Amino acid sequence: MKTLDFCASPRPLLRLLTVACAAAAAVAMTGCAGPKDQYAASADAQQRMAAEAAADTRAGANVDTQATYLKLVEQMQKEDLWFASLAHIDALEQRWGVSPESTRTRAEALRQTGQAAPAEATYKRLLGTPLASAGYRGLGLLAGARGNYAEAVQLLAQAQRRTPTDALLLSDLGYAYLRAGQIEEARLPLMQALQLRPDSAQALANLALYLEVTNQRDQAAALMDANRMPQPTRLAVREAALQMRASGRLPAPAAGTPPEARGEPVVVPLALKPSRWAGAGGVRTASQTNPSASAPEAPLYLNSTARGTP
Repeated sequence: MKTLDFCASPRPLLRLLTVACAAAAAVAMTGCAGPKDQYAASADAQQRMAAEAAADTRAGANVDTQATYLKLVEQMQKEDLWFASLAHIDALEQRWGVSPESTRTRAEALRQTGQAAPAEATYKRLLGTPLASAGYRGLGLLAGARGNYAEAVQLLAQAQRRTPTDALLLSDLGYAYLRAGQIEEARLPLMQALQLRPDSAQALANLALYLEVTNQRDQAAALMDANRMPQPTRLAVREAALQMRASGRLPAPAAGTPPEARGEPVVVPLALKPSRWAGAGGVRTASQTNPSASAPEAPLYLNSTARGTP
């Protein structure tokens, strides 16, 4: 996809949208029954806004391209405006037609707005395109949201083979391995994720979880201390390890392991929950073990968005 300088381009379009909405609101007001003089000021304002919108339309004609519109949609999604982005994707595709890029943004928006079935169908349309990695990743996140981590591993691995340096994808894959009980397989992608994105709270939390479930609690504590992990996230890591051990999929702890690492009950105030953006989960992506619990600052789940390191 051709890359354009978008530093200035969204503002005229956003201003145009804002002005257009304001003009429409003014039209609705003046359409109500009532004396004309009561709405004289509104009529004048409407005319000024309409003229300004027309000027913005002419001024923005040279930058209003498919690429810039896609950038606008992506920016809206970064700001979690998922429902609004769906409307703009409709407008974009009406004007320029469907593309792999617009399909990807649509699939993400459908998933993030809780529309799993249409999201799955849309992700599948990406599998034969240059954006097949995004398709496999989205399908993997949906599988994780259903609790089918074995399927999530297979799909995320397909995505990772196509985009091997995507740190957030690697973190998702490592977490899915952990939840599927494939503990040793989780180590490599989790280490890669943190080294590729040392600033990622998600990658850090998932690697700490790996250390916890493999009975390396001192190393987990050192990692969390070195990165100043917030206490709520530490508790979430600990709770996740206990949940996973209770599932019976983890290796037996060595003799002398502290009681909490052996799976004995420990009272903690937090548990995992889905991403604040979606039912995906993120991890996002997404995912998703205890929807009623309070969210930790760096939640443990598959990453909720498909954005990652190129």
